[in-house]
Amino acid sequence: MSALTSELRADAVSVQDDYLIRNPLAGIPYDVLVDNVANFAKDTNLTDISLLLRKGALVAQNPAEFESVEGLDETEREALRNEVLHKWRQPRALYLTVILCSIGAAVQGWDQTGSNGANLSFPAEFGILPVPGDVNEDRNNWIVGLVNSAPYIASALCGCWLSDPLNANFGRRGTIFVSAIFCLFPVIGSGFAQTWEQLFVCRLLLGIGMGCKASTVPVYAAENTPANIRGGLVMSWQLWTAFGIFLGFAANLILFQVGNIAWRLQVGSAFIPAVPLLVGIYFCPESPRWYIKKGRYAEAYKSLCRLRNTPLQAARDLYYIHAILHEEAAIIGKSNYITRFVELFTIPRVRRATLASFVVMIAQQMCGINIIAFYSSTVFVEAGASTKNALLASFGFGLVNFAFAWPAVRTIDTYGRRTLLLFTFPQMAWTLLAAGFSFYIPTSNKDAHLGVIALFIFLFAAFYSPGEGPVPFTYSAEVFPLSHREVGMSWAVATCLFWAAVLSLTFPRLLAAFTPQGAFGFYAGLNVIAFVMIFLFVPETKQRTLEELDYIFAVPTRTHMSYQLTKVLPWWFKRYILMDKNVGLEPLYQFDGVLADETEKLHVKS
Repeated sequence: MSALTSELRADAVSVQDDYLIRNPLAGIPYDVLVDNVANFAKDTNLTDISLLLRKGALVAQNPAEFESVEGLDETEREALRNEVLHKWRQPRALYLTVILCSIGAAVQGWDQTGSNGANLSFPAEFGILPVPGDVNEDRNNWIVGLVNSAPYIASALCGCWLSDPLNANFGRRGTIFVSAIFCLFPVIGSGFAQTWEQLFVCRLLLGIGMGCKASTVPVYAAENTPANIRGGLVMSWQLWTAFGIFLGFAANLILFQVGNIAWRLQVGSAFIPAVPLLVGIYFCPESPRWYIKKGRYAEAYKSLCRLRNTPLQAARDLYYIHAILHEEAAIIGKSNYITRFVELFTIPRVRRATLASFVVMIAQQMCGINIIAFYSSTVFVEAGASTKNALLASFGFGLVNFAFAWPAVRTIDTYGRRTLLLFTFPQMAWTLLAAGFSFYIPTSNKDAHLGVIALFIFLFAAFYSPGEGPVPFTYSAEVFPLSHREVGMSWAVATCLFWAAVLSLTFPRLLAAFTPQGAFGFYAGLNVIAFVMIFLFVPETKQRTLEELDYIFAVPTRTHMSYQLTKVLPWWFKRYILMDKNVGLEPLYQFDGVLADETEKLHVKS
């Protein structure tokens, strides 16, 4: 066993014993570290950058003391200072990669709202319009729900699970390219459907692309970005989804008066954002972590050089990633697809990530956002609005959803993923409950009736967008170890989209049975349940590198739950109810020489 492996194993034991989060390079003697780096450079045919690798390893070993590392020139030192003093000063290739790939999320948002507007007209064209009192009312409600849920059924049952073999064989970029094809042509086909069965099949094919894309794009973005801004950049997935929702509502409003083909244009126009994704993906660098997983270190270094400001930072990250993955491979070993899936529930560290990602993903459906995204036009018509006013109110919802997603670009890495969720879920609960009660306002006062309902739905969207909007995909993309990242993200996205399918399928019938008041009250209650689940099962991950999260998830779930109930809850009560400003909170984790933590200390010093 190498000195590096021994050191890492000792750290893993330390984490299990006292939850001390250690830098895997910390404590390794200088001579041993230099020898390890030299052997690594020789084994990976990177001897031409061996000096850079040595300097990078020394910086990674003690990030806060990089000024004392021998051999660094002033340009390299300035770049390291800027990591905390000007953390958003990143290479253009990094921003291009994240923005271009996240455009793919707009396909998902646009399709949701395209079907939202089309729900007002396509059922009548295909003879499946639910008419109250009609003998086929229940049947037609279920068919409309089935057509709307088709992409999410296909995503959950097929598309998400295809992402693992596609990633293994074609890489992140290749998988995104394949998904873009399925997000382009089936959408166009939807606009030409002649029966509801044809529309259903086209939307099933769309779901395959949506599942692959949603399972891969956040992982690709997370693997390319530095830890201290990863949340802000990866959440652009949600930002662009919100933008797609906004554009879809705008298209619905523009097209609803063009005649009988309005719904065809509404569902078909969602192909537009898939085009730049399809064309532009191969202008982006491949994930360096995927290259490392495949043993292609030279190509990983080239990718990192495009994604970091200096070759030193690229060399540092290359060796730091290798150091963690070396131990991970020694512990977990090699496995196939089926084995990796089973290990999501059998390996303790991976199981805890599986549980946490499951909670944040199912919470996105429990919060009720998609009853608005899928059926807002129907809800507003139920509230007495005309078709035009229903589409205008839906457009307002899309605008609020997009506008309030922007603050999360900064707050997700400042306040953290967990904090945003715990703050926003209670707000979503009361706003949904208020929206439901607003239906009791007499319809004789039509303006007040519709206006108050829209107000609380807009407030709901304003609380959703900076919290449960960006967090689930960002969180799920980062919590799994590299060995299980593809299948783990597939699990997380399948969870989200399966329950989106259930919601989309059942809401027309739920609305008919519960009335709007009961439906909104039901989802308000689910928000409360989701809040409790997040409080107990979701650890904080902000500003930790993807590799350091192995140590966060080494803490047993029972210990985490006990800490929240016996430490955090009493502290919160004393601090915010009794207003005791002097009460302190004992931390669960102790960070020792960890890269992200040390750079934060440097920021404080500066």
